[in-house]
Amino acid sequence: MKLKMYDVAVIGAGVVGALTARELSRYSLSVCLIEKGNDVAGGATRANSGIVHAGFDAETGTLKARLNVKGARLMPALAAELGVHYRQNGSLVVGYNAADRTEIQTLYERGLANGVENLAILDIELLQKIEPALSKKAICALYAPTAGVICPFGLAIAATGNAMDNGADCLLNYEVTELLREADGFRISGSGAPISARFVVNAAGVFSDKIARLIGDDSFRLRPRRGEYMLLDKVCGNLLNHTVFFTPDEKGKGVLVSPTADGNLLLGPTSSFVTGKSDTATTAEGLEQILAEAYRQVPELPAGKVITSFAGLRAVGDTGDFIINSPVPGFVNAAGIESPGLTASPAIARYIVNLLAENGLALREKPDFNPIRPALGGFREKTAEEQNAVIRVNPRYGNVICRCEQVSEGEILEALTRNPIAHDTDGIKRRVRAGMGRCQGEFCLPSVAAVLAEELGIPFEAVTKSGAGSKVNLRRTKGNAD
Repeated sequence: MKLKMYDVAVIGAGVVGALTARELSRYSLSVCLIEKGNDVAGGATRANSGIVHAGFDAETGTLKARLNVKGARLMPALAAELGVHYRQNGSLVVGYNAADRTEIQTLYERGLANGVENLAILDIELLQKIEPALSKKAICALYAPTAGVICPFGLAIAATGNAMDNGADCLLNYEVTELLREADGFRISGSGAPISARFVVNAAGVFSDKIARLIGDDSFRLRPRRGEYMLLDKVCGNLLNHTVFFTPDEKGKGVLVSPTADGNLLLGPTSSFVTGKSDTATTAEGLEQILAEAYRQVPELPAGKVITSFAGLRAVGDTGDFIINSPVPGFVNAAGIESPGLTASPAIARYIVNLLAENGLALREKPDFNPIRPALGGFREKTAEEQNAVIRVNPRYGNVICRCEQVSEGEILEALTRNPIAHDTDGIKRRVRAGMGRCQGEFCLPSVAAVLAEELGIPFEAVTKSGAGSKVNLRRTKGNAD
């Protein structure tokens, strides 16, 4: 049987894989994005801080440093093209003693060497003026105005959708278990029908070392490092203006306190190595650590406003840098993409495409490539007049399903008809924020499940939270399904 042949297959639909597929869709190529989960952005991209780092942390000359600064510069325009929430709010590395002041000077000089623009060291008077909620024990801070915040899973979903709108395919629930070299490329087999590709990109997150070994590359190892977070209600979103870090020490950067792109306040992460590559459990110890450190930065932090906690895994490589290389002709690794991987992801995608070109991939730009993807949802951000105009065309926008986030039924239907289509309640949550508010879906989940069941043509009882083995198991009643 002749297999479907793609020019490029990208394994892993996190933010790096999604942006790589989108970058490839600029060209006259057949592209396939392969994801083992039930949705894109379900791994590290789903659960991280969403910080766009300025670029002063990584050692000068490393891929991390180079691609961080390039990625931060690309992010504002990229977010605008893809309709993703982004705020260039700037960051502060806060110092509390003489040792911190010395380290901040080192970070400042490294940032200049890395090409970070407009860095400044602030004294206590200016620091307290721009961030009055900070601890009065702070004595100085490194200010990086080019830092920002973005919705990480929103970026990956939008990039995937834009790639698909420009001709790329996306295969979900496809775990790659075999890669065979063939005369004209690679045969890819797994939990879906086998396919072939002339070139393969390995962007499989914490499983990238496993994928690399399928083609005989045993040159690196990855360890999963768990980071736990706490999210506060939107009423706390204006407590700080900037993303606030401790001065890093031998243990790392510590817990940050930051506004999010969607108006909440985020605390975290912790940092602990775990053995399981799917271990995203939160712990009492981790959450206690987050609060203790956050209180040191912001003494009046309203911890009673925490609405949820979560954890994600970072793929920590054994090289100290991003692992982006081509160990065999036609195959490119994008592994060990830990912090600042989200920030660097637009630049990483371009770097990968250049590597593919060096491997012989012909890049002919499509004359009809469309980089624009209008924002999904956002009904609540319209004026009353604009909302009424939309409702007159489609009355389902007048039915508010999620009270906390003011998400309408019409927006949920958008998530079920626009690439990449949502298949479960978490997919709806990540696209239009139904269930992300104060009640965390306690009110709206049954109604979201009812819309999913109707539009997907499945029984209400078959609706899942995040794919196989996660049935929502709600009893449908007249009261909760209308």
